[in-house]
Amino acid sequence: MTAAAASDLGKPDPAALSAAIAGLPDKDTRGALVRVTGDSGSWSGTSGESDARTHAPVRPDGFFRIGSTTKVYTAVMVLQLAQEHRIDLEQPVQRYLPGLLPAGYPPVPVRTLLDHTSGLPSVDIPGLYEPEWILAHRYEHWSPRQVVDTALRHPIDFRPGTAQKYTNTAYVTAGMLVEKVTGQSYARNLRDRITVPLGLWRTYYPEDDPRLPNPAARGYLDVDGKLVDVTEMNQSIPGAAGAIISTAEDLGKFITGLFQGRLLGPAVMPRLFAVPRVPMSDGSGPASYSQGLMKLSLNGITVWGKTGSRYGYASGIFATQNLSRVVAYSVNPTVKSPDGQPLIVQKIADAASRSLSKS
Repeated sequence: MTAAAASDLGKPDPAALSAAIAGLPDKDTRGALVRVTGDSGSWSGTSGESDARTHAPVRPDGFFRIGSTTKVYTAVMVLQLAQEHRIDLEQPVQRYLPGLLPAGYPPVPVRTLLDHTSGLPSVDIPGLYEPEWILAHRYEHWSPRQVVDTALRHPIDFRPGTAQKYTNTAYVTAGMLVEKVTGQSYARNLRDRITVPLGLWRTYYPEDDPRLPNPAARGYLDVDGKLVDVTEMNQSIPGAAGAIISTAEDLGKFITGLFQGRLLGPAVMPRLFAVPRVPMSDGSGPASYSQGLMKLSLNGITVWGKTGSRYGYASGIFATQNLSRVVAYSVNPTVKSPDGQPLIVQKIADAASRSLSKS
């Protein structure tokens, strides 16, 4: 899509957006919030309950777990270190984290961690997606090394750079790389490099704190037909791949500041919008992830962003490259797996795509 076409987007469609999140809570989702901003106007709406016990409504300023959208923040940190000449993206991970990868692994360029072409196997914690395991281990701390080691006991999936396979392992490793090179914690890097420069005062890395601050919709898991509150959960397993807490407004501010060039310089900025020309490793189609972002077409309009899920929470942020439209959302599904986004997200995407269309 040309820049002229992108700047000629129609106004958000309030009726379509309201309809997309209407009727909550239902059997799959407790609540939702959506925030749309851009050159042609803005819209914000909520639906459903934030608490199954008190039936309090969802608040538009509520905190939530952003899940794998955390990966965008991690990618930005690595790209910042590259522009500071503290990391060479073409050098292997083994140079910066000696002894982490098995001796039999080939060199894994740092850039392949960011665009999911590293070939590193997936995190393999038995029972991780089972309700019984989740409830029994929700307060446990896992170090990044422990998490990565569950994957690295397996052979590499493919030669780095030849295919794309989405994996948390690469981004937990990238978080370790950030901490090793800077000598500072991931939380400190997030504050110093992203949240303070952009004024994201409601975005943070929780470390071992399992709680969400108020206001926040509570998260629930459907276990044999009964809703179990899973709001409190240690996020050390996803870590740099999925632990950040934020709000819809802050997500919008983040992607806006990022696309405006306030976090990355011209030497590395193009990497956000460059998808490698390789296939998905499962043969499902061509690659769709850049170094940090996902490329998606909504009603013929190209947007960039990321989705994320944790137990009880599913969210996402997408924008046109010129920021003529920015869409942030959070919903509260009761599905068991943190990897799948609920049906309501498809409805939000459809409504957003229609609101993105020319009037």
